[in-house]
Amino acid sequence: MSAHQSIKQLQSSMQSSIIGQEAVVKGILLSLLCNGNILLEGLPGLAKTRAVKSLAQHLVADFSRIQFTPDLLPSDITGSEMYLGESSSERFEFKPGPIFANIVLADEVNRAPAKVQAALLEAMEERQVTVSGETHKMAPLFMVMATQNPIEQEGTYPLPEAQMDRFLMHISIDYPSDEDERLVMRLVRGESGAGAAEKEAIEVAQEAVFGAREEIEGIEISEAMEQYIVSLVAATRRPSELDADLGRMIQVGVSPRGSIALDKAARAHAWLEGRSSVIPDDVRAVIGDCLRHRIGLSYEAQAEGVTSDEVIARIVKLVAVA
Repeated sequence: MSAHQSIKQLQSSMQSSIIGQEAVVKGILLSLLCNGNILLEGLPGLAKTRAVKSLAQHLVADFSRIQFTPDLLPSDITGSEMYLGESSSERFEFKPGPIFANIVLADEVNRAPAKVQAALLEAMEERQVTVSGETHKMAPLFMVMATQNPIEQEGTYPLPEAQMDRFLMHISIDYPSDEDERLVMRLVRGESGAGAAEKEAIEVAQEAVFGAREEIEGIEISEAMEQYIVSLVAATRRPSELDADLGRMIQVGVSPRGSIALDKAARAHAWLEGRSSVIPDDVRAVIGDCLRHRIGLSYEAQAEGVTSDEVIARIVKLVAVA
């Protein structure tokens, strides 16, 4: 089985256990294929944690879940040096924490204090952690999937812009449709029923992910598509040149990481759709998830209830393909 067939099988298996959230499943897979981290944001009960666990269930990989709380310490996630005693040849031994897994679920990540955020940031960006002056590398397949509640602010520590920028994608999860909700009830009823048949979980090997990443590197992106990405990002930095009303909505534009994220995600999307080169539809399909957490809205826009998604939609409408 080819890498593309394996990843499509993984996508199908995840969608069967997460009803009505096809875009979320695709976003998670794109982040995995791009070797990036992802932030899932949505109200309680919208299957954020289930989506992460679904990926871990169908992928041959180590999985760990960290419930972030205000009293969490950096050593609780990175691990610590353990004293072995005077008689031991090595006085101390490093005991890895839950961050040392292939897929790490950082549940309610905005509930952790600054020092824990800093430890997580090093793992996300450098793919390593430093404990007692010693550096410990993460596994070749390593992905942080963080969740947060957009409305619960009591006892939370808002993520700093520097950490938000480290997430390749920020996926916003909304309510399912009425029909999908009915299917969700049936799915859960079937899973919890006494006579429910055990289904054999389809597991995809890590080698399929690594093979897919190599193939994605070979996806072509023309100069016109490169210029299109640059123009979209530039519109967030100089919005007044595009539209006066847009200019008063944006306070901080997208960093170069946004351009890199768009390039990676667009190529991964083209590969997932079976294309050998990037087209404008690939860029438009991922621009929301790649840029919504990188645009700083003005106080005026926030007061009017304008969202990043609305600003991005307007930019896409105004910026033409070269």
